[in-house]
Amino acid sequence: MSIHIESKNDDIASNVLMPGDPKRCEYIARKFLSNARIINNVRGMTGYTGYYKSKKITIFPSGMGIPSMGIYSYELFKEYAVNNIIRIGTMGSYTNLNLRDIVLVTNSITNSNFGKYLCNYSYNYVAADDSLNNIVETVANNLNIQLHKGNIYSSDVFYEQNNNFREKVEKFSVLGVEMESFALFTVAKMLGKKASCLLMVSDSFNNSDKLSSKEREQGLDDLIVLALETSLKL
Repeated sequence: MSIHIESKNDDIASNVLMPGDPKRCEYIARKFLSNARIINNVRGMTGYTGYYKSKKITIFPSGMGIPSMGIYSYELFKEYAVNNIIRIGTMGSYTNLNLRDIVLVTNSITNSNFGKYLCNYSYNYVAADDSLNNIVETVANNLNIQLHKGNIYSSDVFYEQNNNFREKVEKFSVLGVEMESFALFTVAKMLGKKASCLLMVSDSFNNSDKLSSKEREQGLDDLIVLALETSLKL
């Protein structure tokens, strides 16, 4: 049992899918898992463990932002012997990606000092695990799911007042923005674990297109199935 997760060691599978939203965890558990049960509810961060095609899987929320993801991914990797975490979330597009396009993150680039204070990691970028990403790509091809691969900007600030996103695209070759992948990848790197990040485009900085809150909660089925099917290969 850790500080923020009150689960027994065998309650949590070695492979974890991490949405940001606890309600999305509930949706995934109810729709895709058999024999799913709640294994954590501390601070309303409700996690579930069940079976997908006989494979034990845990669905655990990260909450919003780098600090929250940093807490939960660290405790899952460190205290519960989790080997692989796949973040399944949403992103804002900086480019010409369309709503519901799926992005497999290769590198996460940040404006945060998280890595510096976590483990003296001084770079502003960190890569996903190549071997895990390769499995995701193979599974996506088998499922005929189109993937867009590329860098993501992982920001500490949601309401950034002077966000010159085109400058970020030019400088960092990022496809868009989210708020958790840098923490996940950095924690995994520090602890010798594997992490990947799959994102669905939920809104665009180039126009007013956006998914509703319900669509963000329940409209990510292709992405969810891709992550679950990947877990079968781990």
